[in-house]
Amino acid sequence: MRFAGLLMLVLMPLSFTSADVSEADMAQLAAFSDPARIWGGGVEAVIEEAYRLCFRTVIVDGRVMNLRMPFAENHERDSLVEGGWEFLGKGKSDPVSLWPVIVKAFGTRDFARYIETLKNGAEQVIIFDIAARKWSVSQDIFDIARMKAGSYHGLPHRPYVLVRGGGAEQSDIYNYLYCIAWTGMDCSGFVWHTLSYIARKANVNLGANLRRVLGVPSGVDPSYFAGTAFYNSRSREIISVDDTIKNLKPADILLFRAADGTMAHSAVIQSVDFSRGIIRYVQSTDEAPLAERGVHESFVRFNPKQSYLSLKDASLEWTQKRFSPFPGEKASAFSDDGQRYRAYGGGRVVRLRAMAPIIAKLK
Repeated sequence: MRFAGLLMLVLMPLSFTSADVSEADMAQLAAFSDPARIWGGGVEAVIEEAYRLCFRTVIVDGRVMNLRMPFAENHERDSLVEGGWEFLGKGKSDPVSLWPVIVKAFGTRDFARYIETLKNGAEQVIIFDIAARKWSVSQDIFDIARMKAGSYHGLPHRPYVLVRGGGAEQSDIYNYLYCIAWTGMDCSGFVWHTLSYIARKANVNLGANLRRVLGVPSGVDPSYFAGTAFYNSRSREIISVDDTIKNLKPADILLFRAADGTMAHSAVIQSVDFSRGIIRYVQSTDEAPLAERGVHESFVRFNPKQSYLSLKDASLEWTQKRFSPFPGEKASAFSDDGQRYRAYGGGRVVRLRAMAPIIAKLK
């Protein structure tokens, strides 16, 4: 299926064939194998399935790209804009709802013009106006020179991106979806998607079961109320877990603290390998390398003989590095997720009580 003559979207990564794709491209398209082959039939495999729903393989102007669901950031960038903006579904929509919207965005003339601009062979600065959902181009030599010199003139609601004119990269597609299409999942939206997906595997409607606990009005999507604040609440549905490694389990929720002491970010533990000393967790954030902005996997490495350590222990290796969302913007205050978890008194781990019988059933 082609959109604007530029893009082919593969809805199922394993079922795509085309004369336009080389054997090497086909190998890349088949990179995702059956999660059960790696993770077995338990909750680890189900979390992996939920994670993979956040990815789609596309061919943009002849280039194969494995796109990830963008991060959705509401009200963090709109302080200089009257009225602000709001991502589709407040950042809480699931991938099944979001991918058709992304397909629609790919089929627009504006997206086609954007792709053509990216491959015109000229160095230029793309200026995104998020509030207006528009983009413009500057080929002014001073704008280009400033960007190359690291003198960033963008604003939170008007990111500047230097491009080389050699064609669209995955990061360029992310920028368009984030700034123009307003599509993506925020951190707690991804956590809720993951937990809800696990529940559905056991024929449980998590939103319906927790509607009263969450205080959801009639006719409103429960996901809007399952934010990071809920996972940090005193609700009886929230079980606080001692964050020593030996206590951690798949589907546990990692909470990262903000400067004011509240919890500002959440992620889900997918697996804990006590023999190799690896914790794998999945999350949605844009303070990551360009190729990882949005939904991505992350790891904590530990000595298998030291599973008694807390996640706050500085000797643990958190491999996820943190960067500014757009090159040139103010850098993250933390070099990696470990620094962020230990900051401001330290993060915490919680468990959703309603998930216990569901996970037991899956086992």
